[in-house]
Amino acid sequence: MNAKPYWFKIKRFIIQSCTILSLFFSSQICFAAGEKITFPKLDWSFSGITGTFDRASQQRGLQVYKEVCAGCHGVRLLAYRNLKAIGYNDDEIKAFASENSVNTLNDDGEVVEREARPSDKFVSPYPNEKAARVANGGAYPPDLSLIVKARSDGANYLHALLTGYVDAPDEQKIPDGMYYNKYYPGKLIGMPQPLYEDGVEYADGTKATPNQMAKDVTAFLAWAAEPEMEDRKRLGISVILFLLVLTLLSYLAMKQIWAPIKNR
Repeated sequence: MNAKPYWFKIKRFIIQSCTILSLFFSSQICFAAGEKITFPKLDWSFSGITGTFDRASQQRGLQVYKEVCAGCHGVRLLAYRNLKAIGYNDDEIKAFASENSVNTLNDDGEVVEREARPSDKFVSPYPNEKAARVANGGAYPPDLSLIVKARSDGANYLHALLTGYVDAPDEQKIPDGMYYNKYYPGKLIGMPQPLYEDGVEYADGTKATPNQMAKDVTAFLAWAAEPEMEDRKRLGISVILFLLVLTLLSYLAMKQIWAPIKNR
């Protein structure tokens, strides 16, 4: 038996776990140091035990990520071929991947550049962490692969953060390179406002308001963080139904078995 696929699954699980824990604890430290922030609660299609992803919203969210977020933030755990799960066909995925390039080794061991393939992971906007920090004034833009799972109340947190840019109070001094966001711990954030009215032109004609774009990119990133969610929920419901039927049958069998003894 080829153990290689299992090693890749274990490796992905370890990477996900470490990333989630580091992001989660860092966010908890930030929240503990400041006031408690309450995010607006949205009715997400993927919430609840029977929740499912909205494919149209996911595809719009991918467009927002590609045109707005991908310049600074990567999704390093997501491969282009994974987009088939949200409704894209093989030709569309191949075309999407080919818009990017990756470095690889040729037969002579030299580094060469080639078009990305569907099997490649999403190309990072920076070659390394140092380049990312230099381009962002010392700050490191977090990878968004697991951001929804890594933050407490992740989907509502992300939507609130993206829509929380407002004018600062008159008494609030804003340092250079910082921006006021009412939903960010400490209210000051190094990321400029990313979403503006008609910031993208949706392929399906949906009005691209900041709120709509924030919802869509959150839906896309919620799927990126847990692409197996729908399968997990379907399996969970099936198991619960099986256990309920088994419990009922066991109860009826018990009544049948003990009935002669009780009637003596």
